[in-house]
Amino acid sequence: MLSNKKDLAKVSAKPGKTLLLNFFVMNETWSLVDLPGYGYAKVARSEKNRFNESVADYLATRGNLRRVFALIDSRLPPQRIDLEFIHWLGESGVPFALVFTKADKQSPTKTRSSVDAFLNAMPEHLKGIPPVVVSSSKNRSGRVEILKLIEQGLA
Repeated sequence: MLSNKKDLAKVSAKPGKTLLLNFFVMNETWSLVDLPGYGYAKVARSEKNRFNESVADYLATRGNLRRVFALIDSRLPPQRIDLEFIHWLGESGVPFALVFTKADKQSPTKTRSSVDAFLNAMPEHLKGIPPVVVSSSKNRSGRVEILKLIEQGLA
């Protein structure tokens, strides 16, 4: 959605399609990195742990990292694994934004309720609320907001 190129990233009906860190150079000026999910892949627990360690190592040691976009399924109640990831980002000092996906698959009222429930469930020790974007790759909502956040990080 961000690149305006269909089929750039591998997507699947089954979670866990991304198994590696995939780098996409955008406009020859910045990179978008697609990271493995942190718990949804249908693979052995040891493989999930390896994914999580690789992602944590990348995020914690990447000096030029500007922002992590944590993708949260807006159709679901707050998931423990998402909240743990957000907690880890906050504890690690990694700048992040929350992107609530699949907003086209439910009413705006239901989406707003899901976003509010997630924000209320977030760890209290996090300093303020991170940027929040509601998005849909189908109708491209949230695209401009995400690109503005990227632009801010590059400034």
